[in-house]
Amino acid sequence: MPKTTGWRSSLRRSLWAVADYRNLWLSQTTSLFGTGITLLALPLVALLALDATPFEIGLLWAVEYLPILLVGLPAGVWVERLPMRAVMITADLIRAVALLAVPVALATDVLSMPLLYVVTFVIGLGTLFYDVAQLSILPTLVAQDRLVDANGKLELSRSVSQIGSPAVGGLMVQLLTAPLAVLADAVTYLSSAYYVLRVRKPAPVDRPAERNSLREDIREGMRFVFGHPLMRPLLLCATLAELASAIILALQVVFATEELSLSPAVIGVALAVGNGGGVVGALVAEPLARRFGTGVTFMVSIVLFTAGSAVLPISTGPVTFASGMFVAYLGAFIFNVLQVSLCQAVTPPNLLGRMNSVFRFATWGVIPLGAAGGGLLVGVIGLPGVFWLAAGLNALSFLPPLFSTIPKLRDVVHHDSETSLTGTVVDERHAYPEEPVAGPR
Repeated sequence: MPKTTGWRSSLRRSLWAVADYRNLWLSQTTSLFGTGITLLALPLVALLALDATPFEIGLLWAVEYLPILLVGLPAGVWVERLPMRAVMITADLIRAVALLAVPVALATDVLSMPLLYVVTFVIGLGTLFYDVAQLSILPTLVAQDRLVDANGKLELSRSVSQIGSPAVGGLMVQLLTAPLAVLADAVTYLSSAYYVLRVRKPAPVDRPAERNSLREDIREGMRFVFGHPLMRPLLLCATLAELASAIILALQVVFATEELSLSPAVIGVALAVGNGGGVVGALVAEPLARRFGTGVTFMVSIVLFTAGSAVLPISTGPVTFASGMFVAYLGAFIFNVLQVSLCQAVTPPNLLGRMNSVFRFATWGVIPLGAAGGGLLVGVIGLPGVFWLAAGLNALSFLPPLFSTIPKLRDVVHHDSETSLTGTVVDERHAYPEEPVAGPR
């Protein structure tokens, strides 16, 4: 009897007992698995049905990030001005309709690369708005002291989907053909919209009596991020790390094939082992932050993904390659959980959308630059040299938080607390300087 009581008490304390959070988690999880399937299925549609060239396939990948560069900053303002659940549901429905166009176009013999580019662009646009809204609504669904745990569970879904969705996608393409695999992804977006619909608690939005212009709202969001004593180093750190990650992810298969002479099967196993580090990172982020403090754990996460990336260029076979990827993913996912939680904790509710859009604009905006730049540099410094460059960028990402108050943080607490970060006094008056601070252009 005492065991049952303890089990029930533990369940009540668990985030899984929070219905709104559970539905948000289910929404993101189904959406992530579907997206993983599409990342494999859409290029295969282009290759098998349209005989696309490697350049066209690369362009298909790049187009998905184009919405971030075009509307990444305004997206945060629009998300704040609209009901966030409605934004997420609309984004899911738009992505589902876009994907449904692929099998329909194939069946009616009108499928073309321009149509696939449009579909990919719409998916990227929907993903941008969904993610900004999802990150902004989360702090309204869980208690402040559960943010790290909540983000850890969401990142765990991301890591598991990175491992499982390519395998599921490959099996679906094999059994159903690529167009039907795309159709299955459309169903996952519909499922995601259903779960968002079941989130009952609306996100409170503090709308001013007089609405500012779009430009002024964007400027206010950038002033907050670039003027905040924690946001600024977090953004610089995350942007450098994302640039390095883009280089590695774009060239990891090429490196494993040309430098290590690994077979496709061995490469698949090595990358699966690497992604396993992300699973571990998402699981241990919250316990480590609670045990050693948020700041120390955050700094250690940077050391981990830097060390992992430094192992890659000296890899001699599948074991060292997989080990480097494992350590890099371990650090990256601990970093993601804590960085997102810190940003959510110190941001007022009426600025969450803009804060998240500024981070998305900067960090996702450098992905095409890293992927393309890394590819161009291979001919100049070679694959190992490019991987050393990525490791160097990761090492540089350690500096912005090092020279801030982040290493001293103990816990993540609410933005309007007397001391915004336990053990470290942060004067919120410095979060809004007199003049706007120059940001990414």
